Amino acid sequence: MRIRSNPLPRRLVDTTCFLIIGIFLPVVFMFEIVVVLPAFHEPGGFFHTFTFLMAMFLVFNIKGNMIACIMIDSSVDVKKIDPPGDQENWRECGECQKLAPPRSWHCKICKVCILKRDHHCIYTGCCIGLRNHRFFMGFIFYLFVGSVYALVYNSIYLWVIHGHIYNNWLTLLKLFCPMLHTVTGSFWSNMYLGFYSLNVLALAYGVILLGYHVPIVLRGGVSADITKESKEKYDRGVYQNLRSVFGIRMHLAWLSPLIRSDLPDDGYHWSVSTNKQD
Repeated sequence: MRIRSNPLPRRLVDTTCFLIIGIFLPVVFMFEIVVVLPAFHEPGGFFHTFTFLMAMFLVFNIKGNMIACIMIDSSVDVKKIDPPGDQENWRECGECQKLAPPRSWHCKICKVCILKRDHHCIYTGCCIGLRNHRFFMGFIFYLFVGSVYALVYNSIYLWVIHGHIYNNWLTLLKLFCPMLHTVTGSFWSNMYLGFYSLNVLALAYGVILLGYHVPIVLRGGVSADITKESKEKYDRGVYQNLRSVFGIRMHLAWLSPLIRSDLPDDGYHWSVSTNKQD
């Protein structure tokens, strides 16, 4: 597994989105642990400890998968290019001026061809391809789970425990128009409401991405597939499709980005599906 030589985001929008996750997550985590959690469970008690450990597990997987996504290199290694005699699915990349294997596409932002390229992610500042696709899926899955977990606590904290402060029309207006935070309300009440808004946005982000990417993964495709033929060309059945993303230890790989799970495909030689195996 190769590591990217320059993992830093290359565009301003990538850097901005990366910092939103990089800064937002640790700050909100501290808010949840220091402010929200003690309002529900006695510090040191079983439920307090359990919830704290669950939060640590979720944050570790969100950040761990995100970092793995950024660091792992999914670009084409020209030293490994060994096209078969039948080069029907191989082509020359117009940007790299080099031979490119099937399912690889050139990224104008990363300036390289990516093996089994899915898309360029603005939150990681890199392309999602063969080797880091698993970590991207883990990132958005745990972002979704963590957002749901936090939203339950935050909703009760704001609307029930502190309902006398937030149960009014002004709060609703602030949720839809954050600029009102600057003209009315105390700093702390506005900060709590701001964290709640970010929590809702993170949940919406997770839902949208999972709803879009999960069906693509299940059918063995990538986001770059456009035609119906290309979408079904490498569909080998749900089990094999999941295995091609999460590796041969896919039953354990989702638990942690540190668990090794080798991929069954090398990214250079692909067989077109004939019979699906569910």
